[in-house]
Amino acid sequence: MASSGLSQGLGGPSKAGRVLGPSLDKIIKNVAWRKQSQLVQACKSSLDRLQNLSTSPEFAGSSVPGFPPADADQFLASLTLALDSAAPKVIEPALECVQRLALLGLVRCDAEQIDDDPASSPPPALLINSVCKCTAVADNAVELAVLRTLLASVRSSSLGFHGDALIHIVKTFYNVYLGSTSVENRICAKAALAQTVAIVFARAEADRVEASADPVSVPALLELSDKNLNESGLVQSVQVFLIEVLEGWEGDRGGNSTAKEETGEGESRIREDALYLFKNLCKFSMKFSTQESPEDELLLRGKLLSLELMKVVVENAGPVLRVNERFLGATRQYLCLSLLKNSALSVMSVFQLLCSMFMSLLSRLRSGLKAEIGIFFPMLVLRVLENVLQPSFLQKMTVLNLLERMCEDPQLVIDIFVNYDCDVESPNIFERIVNGLLKTGLGVPPGSVTTLSPAQDIAFRHESVRCLVAIIKAMGQWMDQQLRVVETRPPKDPDLDSLGVENNSMLNGEEGSAIDYDLHSESYGELSEAANLEQRRAYKIELQKGISLFNRKPSKGIEFLIGAKKIGGTPEAVASFLKNTAGLNETMIGDYLGEREEFALKVMHAYVDSMNLEKMDFGEAIRFFLRGFRLPGEAQKIDRIMEKFAERYCKCNPNSFSSADTAYVLAYSVIMLNTDAHNSMVKDKMSKSDFLRNNRGIDNGKDLPEDYLGSLYDQIVKNEIKMNAETSTPQKQANSINKLLGLDNILNLVNWTQPEEKALGANDVLLRHIQEKFKAKTNKSESIFYMVNDVAILRFMVEVCWAPMLAAFSVNLDQSDEKVIAFQCLQGFRQAVHVTAVMYMQTQRDAFVTSVAKFTFLHCAADMKQKNVEAVKAIISIAIEDGNYLQEAWEHILTCLSRFENLLLLGEGAPPDSLFPAVPQVEADEKAPKSPAHQLLKKKGAALQHPGIMAVLRGGSYDSVVPAVNVTGPITPEQINNLISNLNMLDQIGNYELNHIFVHSQRLNSEAIVAFVKALCKVSMSELQSPSDPRVFSLMKIVEIAHYNMNRIRLVWSRIWQVLCEFFVSVGLSENLSVSIFVMDSLRQLAMKFLEREELANYNFQSEFLKPFVIIMQKSNSAEIRELIVRCVSQMVLVRVSNVKSGWKSVFMVFTTAASDERKNIVLLAFETIEKIVRDYFPYITETETTTFTDCVRCLIAFTTSRYNSDVGFNAIAFLRFCAVKLAEGGLICYEGSKEASDQVNGDVPDNHTFTDKDEHVYYWVPLLTGLSKLTSDPRPAIRKSALEVLFNTLRDHGHLFSLSFWIRVYKSVVFPIFDTVAHGKGVSLDGQSTEDIEGLLLENVWSSETCALAAQYLVDLFSGFFDIVRLQIKSVVSIVTSFIRNPTFASIGVSAFLRLTSNVGNMLSEDEWQGILLLLKEAAASTQPSFLLIKKTMDGIEIPDSVEAYPEGDLFTENELPNDEPEDDSLQVASYCVSRMKGHIAVQLLIIQALMDLYKTHRESLTPLSVMILLETFSSICHHAHEMNSHAILQEKLHKVCLILEVSDPPSLHLENDSYQNYLKFLQTLIDDNPSLSEDRGIELQLVAACEKILEIYLDCAGLPIQNQQLPGDRPKAKWVIPLGTIKKEELAARTSLVVSTLQVLCSLEKDTFKKYICRFFPLVVNLIRCEHSSGEVQRVLRDLFQFCIGPIIIL
Repeated sequence: MASSGLSQGLGGPSKAGRVLGPSLDKIIKNVAWRKQSQLVQACKSSLDRLQNLSTSPEFAGSSVPGFPPADADQFLASLTLALDSAAPKVIEPALECVQRLALLGLVRCDAEQIDDDPASSPPPALLINSVCKCTAVADNAVELAVLRTLLASVRSSSLGFHGDALIHIVKTFYNVYLGSTSVENRICAKAALAQTVAIVFARAEADRVEASADPVSVPALLELSDKNLNESGLVQSVQVFLIEVLEGWEGDRGGNSTAKEETGEGESRIREDALYLFKNLCKFSMKFSTQESPEDELLLRGKLLSLELMKVVVENAGPVLRVNERFLGATRQYLCLSLLKNSALSVMSVFQLLCSMFMSLLSRLRSGLKAEIGIFFPMLVLRVLENVLQPSFLQKMTVLNLLERMCEDPQLVIDIFVNYDCDVESPNIFERIVNGLLKTGLGVPPGSVTTLSPAQDIAFRHESVRCLVAIIKAMGQWMDQQLRVVETRPPKDPDLDSLGVENNSMLNGEEGSAIDYDLHSESYGELSEAANLEQRRAYKIELQKGISLFNRKPSKGIEFLIGAKKIGGTPEAVASFLKNTAGLNETMIGDYLGEREEFALKVMHAYVDSMNLEKMDFGEAIRFFLRGFRLPGEAQKIDRIMEKFAERYCKCNPNSFSSADTAYVLAYSVIMLNTDAHNSMVKDKMSKSDFLRNNRGIDNGKDLPEDYLGSLYDQIVKNEIKMNAETSTPQKQANSINKLLGLDNILNLVNWTQPEEKALGANDVLLRHIQEKFKAKTNKSESIFYMVNDVAILRFMVEVCWAPMLAAFSVNLDQSDEKVIAFQCLQGFRQAVHVTAVMYMQTQRDAFVTSVAKFTFLHCAADMKQKNVEAVKAIISIAIEDGNYLQEAWEHILTCLSRFENLLLLGEGAPPDSLFPAVPQVEADEKAPKSPAHQLLKKKGAALQHPGIMAVLRGGSYDSVVPAVNVTGPITPEQINNLISNLNMLDQIGNYELNHIFVHSQRLNSEAIVAFVKALCKVSMSELQSPSDPRVFSLMKIVEIAHYNMNRIRLVWSRIWQVLCEFFVSVGLSENLSVSIFVMDSLRQLAMKFLEREELANYNFQSEFLKPFVIIMQKSNSAEIRELIVRCVSQMVLVRVSNVKSGWKSVFMVFTTAASDERKNIVLLAFETIEKIVRDYFPYITETETTTFTDCVRCLIAFTTSRYNSDVGFNAIAFLRFCAVKLAEGGLICYEGSKEASDQVNGDVPDNHTFTDKDEHVYYWVPLLTGLSKLTSDPRPAIRKSALEVLFNTLRDHGHLFSLSFWIRVYKSVVFPIFDTVAHGKGVSLDGQSTEDIEGLLLENVWSSETCALAAQYLVDLFSGFFDIVRLQIKSVVSIVTSFIRNPTFASIGVSAFLRLTSNVGNMLSEDEWQGILLLLKEAAASTQPSFLLIKKTMDGIEIPDSVEAYPEGDLFTENELPNDEPEDDSLQVASYCVSRMKGHIAVQLLIIQALMDLYKTHRESLTPLSVMILLETFSSICHHAHEMNSHAILQEKLHKVCLILEVSDPPSLHLENDSYQNYLKFLQTLIDDNPSLSEDRGIELQLVAACEKILEIYLDCAGLPIQNQQLPGDRPKAKWVIPLGTIKKEELAARTSLVVSTLQVLCSLEKDTFKKYICRFFPLVVNLIRCEHSSGEVQRVLRDLFQFCIGPIIIL
């Protein structure tokens, strides 16, 4: 305890003294006093001085804080002497003291170098130098203490060792590592070195000495070169060693701020030290063994250590250094050179370190070393990767591991593709990696010579597949990271307008600089970076296409490149392209340069002229000239090239030869000498004398100097002029491999033309060449490093890698049964599907999915293996994970699931789920939970003969839809056993996984679910189309899917159902009745479920949902299906009636179709349902849409056409009336919008309520009434009559509810169309018509007449009943009535209806209304008269024979009948018809006359003078027309003759004339009597006298005394012969007698003044009557009265 207290007091009160004192004391105790007296003296002196010193302020320039400089130097000198003592016991306390001083910051130094010269090195530097020398002491503890001390010195912020001083310390670490006999010390030295590097670069990163560095990982240091030293105990001990040193400093770091005093230059000095250290480490790594000691182990260990330290430098380069131009420059200049030189070594450990360091460069510095990485990647990685036949196993495995590590950083994979494969000047690194992995993954081609063992080849294949999986996985991870959200919409533009590139770092500050190539007319600055990157990729692809074409056909390639604007069109531009472009075939360049075409010749001249041959020896010039191409084999081409070379050489070297001819000949000689000297086929070599002799006199007749030629000869013989050989292509794979799994097309997609890198050697010329490439690429635009954010770049990557990956995965999965390789291949498939699916690359996605589906072997279950089961699991995983992006690929997945389910059924002991198995199923034990499969399969009976089982046993192709059950050949026991075993394997996948896909379909997005349903429908269709074994698995899943997704939004569900609708219709119309029945039942289940959902008004989802029922009902040829549909729809409606809205439309369409079905039971079943719907659920029909009620009406009308049961038709019409009653009750419509439907059903109609146009009733009445209106044209009289009755009774009973506007609509759309046939009929035209046409028209009229009478009556009664409301329609109604009058067939109906109408409403008509209807009557009467002209015209065109045999009574016809079908004379038939028409015409005129009289009698009080005049004009017109008819004597004669022949009565034309005039006179006389004032105003008396005069003239004319033959007053009478009248005339006179009598009586009744006024007009006529032969004495009696009582008094007066 006393000793301890004493030692603590040593050194004085200062902090430094407390460290120095005990150490000096210990040194004194341990030193040998006699041998080290100077040391003892110095230590004692220092102790004494320490005891006397007190704490003092800082001294400038002092190496120990708080001490004067001299004292401080003395103390350090004492320690230096102790370290130089070579005694371990003395050295150890001195080292410990130095370590503590350094850790506590109690020693200061800023040294540039460390040596033994006190003049150049300060005391602390001398001290550290002595510390370094201590390694010479053969003591392990001292070595360890030296390492600890030096590391503490480096870590101390108060000791600044710069430049060589730092390197000196580093070398000391090196020496311990290389020379120590202690394993622990070697590891500590290596760790101390790595920690030193980490400290230096951590300070450089922060640019301050206070920056700290974490302890390095000792196990990581021992991974590569010192694996044999990697023992857990040692590693832990060394790790503790590092931590103690670092934490010891950190624990006492507070007291020193020396570093803070450094200037700005000092801060930059920190980075200078780091760069200096980095350069020296690189130089250390480039030390190579000499020829004397080619296998120097220490040199190799030092090289490895240097390389590892360089790797530490790269890994510790932070964000600042990574973009520091000086650091990057040093990396290019030294590290890259080191990599280049060391890559030539064959030492495996060196190669592994190079790969590890290259990986660090890629991870840390790729943005700053773009060009260098582009060179090293092919040299270091691709060279080994692409060597398939004779690679080094360890090297290639190292490269493969490197690639796998690269893929751990997804951004690195993307950056490689973007910055190299998309760069014009860079190699296609990513593409070559993938293709190299493919070639390795496919293994050594059969028949090839290789150094690999089978095990090594398999290892390569497995590892290459692992790398490919890692690549596609990295792409997927990067894609997911960029997208963030899994669900994205597909890109609208598949061509990808932009790629979204971000330029995060650029070298040399060249941002925005112009690119090397003229990609487009726009400059780089004008293009976005995204567009520029895409264009660069496209440019490169097209350029490579042109290069490939050039290597086959040079001229075509140049034309293509010029046309594509990849090179200029000038010879200079083409020459530059040939000279500077990589990848061109040197032989093809020579062939093109030797062409004689004008343009190629100009290119060759430009190519040669671009070379600078100044100050070159002739031999050197030829070598330089021929390094870029191979001379062609044709002599003329060589001649042209050598001629131009000679010219160029002489131009560059004008004093070399006297003329270019000399150079030309000499060049030829040199080429010949080179071939002769170095061609093994040439036996007799050319000697020097031969060479001299061959070249004599070539210099314008003179000889060239022999020394010159001899020297040239020696150069060529010793050093061959080597011309680059053609680019070699890798050996193609054997056809047998290509044919695996149909991979011929896949492998053809892979670019096999990538050149293999040649092995590099330590060749100075090659090294210089590569260094030149470094310098040339540094400042080019390709050194710009691009960072991409847009996932669209993956499209380009996938286009490059998908085919190789597909080939590699497929071949290895097919050829290998190992679990590991199968797992890797399936992982690759899953990742590839994920990327291609999310990127919506359909072709690539489908290729991967199809391949996995094929590898399931579900189509050939007897050959399945465990890897195929794993493929099934992969398919399920793909479906679950990437279902949102599979689109059309769902079909392959669902096909696999269908086949898998089929096999599961077989495994459970059940046959496939066919609808009706061809053979009854074998009874299974009900108690057994699962029947073993072999119980089913091993039975040779019925179950084995099932077509589905036979198909599974026989197998088939993946694409076969229908099992090949007709394949001949027996099923072997081996096949049965294999199938049993394989079915047991399938137990690994249960129904849960299978159903998981369908249950979770509701998680798919809107696009995905539609694609899923489409695919499922296709698969189900293929299942159901099997003629022998239809399956319903997918069909059942469709029902499930629809159920799960029914709650989706309407828009999505509509799209889903559109697909399902087409499917159900297609399958529902299947010829297989069982399939159709199952489909309809499935559809019914869905519909029942769907109808549970409520539907809002004005939507049509239900209608669309039920549409399949309608289509199948309309198109199905199966009565069973149609009946099933009717039953299904009936059940749905009756069960879900409250929820049916728009679905009513489809329901009624189904029943409408059923109404016309050919099966009676279907019709009755449908009507029974519609009857119940209308009767019990009528309110639901009209609560949504107007069209629903319209469809209901149409449906009922369709049932009226039933041909099986008339009761159905009558009941349908009755239900139409029922609908009308319901409408009228108003319970269906809410008068006040707030009432609920339940209130509406039982609600009462408000009193005196009249519906307006806004009422919904209007829109319900219209279809009902219109339907009844159309039904009135039904060909069946009973239906017509019933429809008319229901229609007009409905209008009559409920018309009080209608508004005027609705009445107008009713008349226009319902009532008036009934009478269209009559209203628009123009009679029957006889011109140009055959008798058949006439018969058809008349039959139509006969059919119509049975309806018209009733219809006209209903029309008049309806109008009369609602006259107050619809009186505005009077003109239209009267027009229809008068249209009957126009038609002879319906004239009586029309007249009757007219009179009925006037009788009902006459007293309510206004003057204008009377005038209107009378004018219509007048027009109708006038329109009937032209028919006579038609008859006349017809009769004028025929000749009537004088005598024809009489027709039997049965052959006669009336006006509505046609003559016999086979008449004896066509003319007589037509005449007969004319007679009939004439009689009908007369009857119409008589009816009109009678109607006029009745009308006046009934309504004389209501008629105005104008109305009376209209009647009068109508009478006059008819009278005139009647007289005109009788005035055509020839016509009357023909008609009479026809009537005689036919033995029928003549047309009563004379009766018409008499009756018309008789009524006319009566009407005039009545007018005069009833209304004298009107008579006077309108000249009625004059018209009466004129009518009488006309009648008398007609009579006299008939009696043979025409008015023109009468004797005028004053003339003398002439004697004439009186010819007696014939029989016909007498009969006519007799017929006219009554009219004449009436006329004379009218004249007698005239007043005296009136008679006297007009006597002069009719007196001559009356006198002539005396001369006539009257058939009756009545005429004479009336004449007598006339003369006696009227004329006599006038004469007497």
